Amino acid sequence: MDHFELNNGVLHAEGVPLDRIAAEVGTPVYVYSRATLTRHARVFRDALAAVLPHIHLAFAVKSNPNLAVLRVLKAEGYGADVVSEGEMNRALAAGIPAADIVFSGVGKSRRELTAAVHAGIGQFNLESEEEGVELAAIAAALGKTAVCALRVNPNVDAKTHAKISTGKADNKFGVAYDRAADIYARLSGLEGLSMRGLAVHIGSQITDLEPSRQAFVKMGELMRELRAAGYTVSHMDLGGGLGVPYKVGEQLPGPDDYAAMVADATKGWDATIMFEPGRVITGNSGVLITEVIRVKQGVNAPFVVVDAAMNDLARPAMYDAWHDFVAVRPTGESMVANIVGPICESSDTFAMGRTIDAVKAGDLGVFRTAGAYGATMANTYNSRPLVPEVMVDGDRWAVVAERIEPETVLAAERIPDWLAG
Repeated sequence: MDHFELNNGVLHAEGVPLDRIAAEVGTPVYVYSRATLTRHARVFRDALAAVLPHIHLAFAVKSNPNLAVLRVLKAEGYGADVVSEGEMNRALAAGIPAADIVFSGVGKSRRELTAAVHAGIGQFNLESEEEGVELAAIAAALGKTAVCALRVNPNVDAKTHAKISTGKADNKFGVAYDRAADIYARLSGLEGLSMRGLAVHIGSQITDLEPSRQAFVKMGELMRELRAAGYTVSHMDLGGGLGVPYKVGEQLPGPDDYAAMVADATKGWDATIMFEPGRVITGNSGVLITEVIRVKQGVNAPFVVVDAAMNDLARPAMYDAWHDFVAVRPTGESMVANIVGPICESSDTFAMGRTIDAVKAGDLGVFRTAGAYGATMANTYNSRPLVPEVMVDGDRWAVVAERIEPETVLAAERIPDWLAG
């Protein structure tokens, strides 16, 4: 459920008509619904809390790092899962306590590790033995102890898109399952580290819970092996990745289904179980408003050329991803069309041969389910502006990220003296 609905023939975000935002901010523009964010955060949290005695929720900042979004989730008791120093600083700026931040990512630099130790973040998810050795030396030199979990690659296929699969043997993340126990043992003996748990994450946009169940069962076996050998395993980070419906009428496992599976797979673990939800919280909380530039006749179907492009919403170009497209003021008529953007790339295509609301030049439309991996992946390709973001709360709204114009980007560039003249 989301809070983007037709009211008197106009698509609204909660109590605000989307054409009002478009008129005042311009297009393209992302719009988030605070009510939807809050609802999704509570549904996910409550489903897990009802069946698990000890949980920790760390929102996957990479899915939507906007400060206003993070502040809403902080108020709902969420920590942050970060994968860079920049994301860590965003989480801290949003008021999320350092102790509630988990630092993940396969390529943490020495600078990032040092900054995170200084900040006192709650847990490092180590992706390799080499990283653990480096972190131990940094922490020991600073007279501190870094609390850690070891990320394990369980060699389980999440059955999702190849580019968002992270738990197969040939993926870059974590340490091999059959080497994990020995690595954990060696890291546990290092000054500067406090090894307290294991972590696993097999992919994003997961629509089948069975692979996750298999991975969690394997992690439970590894936990018991380590405990039997005398090592502490008090925390188990099960990652995130639960998928969301991108098409109207699509039925996927929800938080209650996921929680029931987790409760069954982790029975008897006696550990704090950690989660890193992202898309499931923010996906349906946002839309991207765009204006139709023109409708161009095509060979098989007309091209609806919109002012949003692959630099604003990259998922269709990167992953062949689907986003429903609807008119802000639908007439009740439909058309079969190709929806494309203005960028000079054939991959700047949102849909081909799709039945959509009939639109013409000057009409507004929205790409739905754009609250996750939308604005966060935006860029300035073709020297286009960086898309702005708006948050709606009831009948009020505010710009929460300004449009960054090409002139601002240009001002950061320099022509060296030896090219002058």
